Amino acid sequence: MKRLNFIVLFIVAIVVLLLWRVYFLSIKSNTYYEELSKQNYIKRIYEAPSRGIIQDRNGIALAINNLGFSLNVKPHLRSYKNRNILDELCETIALHFPQFTKEELIKKYLNLDSPYRHTYVKLIDYIPYDTFFNKYTLFNSMDNLKVESAVKRYYPYKHVASHIIGYVGKASKEDIEENLVSRYSGIIGKNGLEKFYNQRLQGELGYKDVKVNALNKYLEVLDEKEVSTDNNIKTTIDIKLQEYIHEIFGDQSGAVIVMDVNNGELLAAGSFPEFDNNIFVNGITHKEWEALRNDFNHPFTNKIISGLYPPGSVWKMGIALSFLENNIDSNFSVYCTAEMPLGGRNFRCWKPEGHGRVNFRKAIRESCDDFFYKGSLKVDIDQMQTTMEKFGFGQKTGVDQVNEFIGVNPNRDWKKEKFKKAWYTGETVISSIGQGYVLVTPMQVARYTAFLATGKLPRPHFYEKNYKEPQDIEINAQHLKLIQAGMYDVANEEGGTAKWHLKSSKVTLASKTGTAQVVSIPQSEKVRMKEHELEYYHRSHAWLTSYGPYENPQYAVTVIVEHGGHGGSAGGVITSKIFNKLLELGYIEKKK
Repeated sequence: MKRLNFIVLFIVAIVVLLLWRVYFLSIKSNTYYEELSKQNYIKRIYEAPSRGIIQDRNGIALAINNLGFSLNVKPHLRSYKNRNILDELCETIALHFPQFTKEELIKKYLNLDSPYRHTYVKLIDYIPYDTFFNKYTLFNSMDNLKVESAVKRYYPYKHVASHIIGYVGKASKEDIEENLVSRYSGIIGKNGLEKFYNQRLQGELGYKDVKVNALNKYLEVLDEKEVSTDNNIKTTIDIKLQEYIHEIFGDQSGAVIVMDVNNGELLAAGSFPEFDNNIFVNGITHKEWEALRNDFNHPFTNKIISGLYPPGSVWKMGIALSFLENNIDSNFSVYCTAEMPLGGRNFRCWKPEGHGRVNFRKAIRESCDDFFYKGSLKVDIDQMQTTMEKFGFGQKTGVDQVNEFIGVNPNRDWKKEKFKKAWYTGETVISSIGQGYVLVTPMQVARYTAFLATGKLPRPHFYEKNYKEPQDIEINAQHLKLIQAGMYDVANEEGGTAKWHLKSSKVTLASKTGTAQVVSIPQSEKVRMKEHELEYYHRSHAWLTSYGPYENPQYAVTVIVEHGGHGGSAGGVITSKIFNKLLELGYIEKKK
């Protein structure tokens, strides 16, 4: 009896198990297998949008897409029986387009094809429209070959504004893993605005969900999403002004920035020397790469935001404000005898005979080093650093460019952390005139100049969506007016370090020159050593930063000429011409 009961229970258990399995397969697993089934007969085909156009403020195209064609070959032609088809196709392509060789094409095909590939192999990414058009009918009728439309990025102004606009390049494996669109477009922004706004410029993928049969033949479209078309960017750049600056800067090395002081819009910004962005899109040769890489003038560096320089005397306006904000009276003056002894060393003024009695206004007008040496002994380096930090030094400006540097706005803690050493009084003295450890970018100086003009610190930008309301800085208005008066004197009064160099300007300017040493000049030789006597790459960098019109500030122009010597002589003509061009283009109203 027990044996019979066991057999019955066993049979019941088997039946229940079978019924549960039938239920699971027919009902519970239905959704799962339905999805698997869909994957077998529904195929999603992605389409990359055309990359957005970059325009200047007037709608002139700075980066466009040239139309052309790509050649795509059917997969699985590598086998012995199909090899002659592949050979003939590659031979025909090479015959009509001699820039490609049969051997190169076959090698590329074999690298891209595989037994698991079901899509056509893109053998040639791009052939220009005009080159291919007459041969379209021939290639479009060939078996095993598919002709598709293609685009290639093109920069019509070539060298002009190359660092700002940037360029695109082939998407790497890492790019593709992080960016789905680049997997289908094959390109991605590599530098400048192309990289900073890559997400917008590349747009969003479109797709089609297509029903296919067992032979992968399309039967019908089940769902569809159009690619995005609103991918363009209109920048703040005026390409006419940008071209003009490129022309007048010539073969010098350095940077120029033109900024609206009231909102931070950048009308022009050039890093020199420039290079043709198209060489990266087309594929740079080894010879071109080596020439650029080994150029001592560093054409690859975007000096506007990544060039680090001692600010020299353009630093002095901020330091003067630091003196005033830290309770040095506005009537404070010193007697400059051209040298100040301290700790067994003489700190010399640039003027060998000295400046005599110097107050704040004269110190800025004639750029007296001795005034700032002696003032810095009354104000600690930490207080100076705090003031300069308010003006944006030692931090990013927030401009819409990649790889922006923060520079160095030093104090005691900075040196201790960086070098594990104490800070010395002599370092405070030389920091007061923008030498020593101090390093800035031209964009920081342009932004600081905008503050000196308006009392507010704007965020520089090339695209309106990166606009941010200018920041109010807590500085005594009377103190700022005193500094502005000194800057007016620099450009307009006798003894002003830029007066004669800005005399051709049709706009009344406020300015400051700066001569930033590249190498230390021994104290014993400084009196007799002139810039032109130094080796070229040992000569000082020349700064000139200005704003105008003085009565109603609208634009700041910052110029740095690498190894240019005195700031006024190197940058004065350039600055005058830029303000005159702003007048000519209608950005500044002519005086009535």
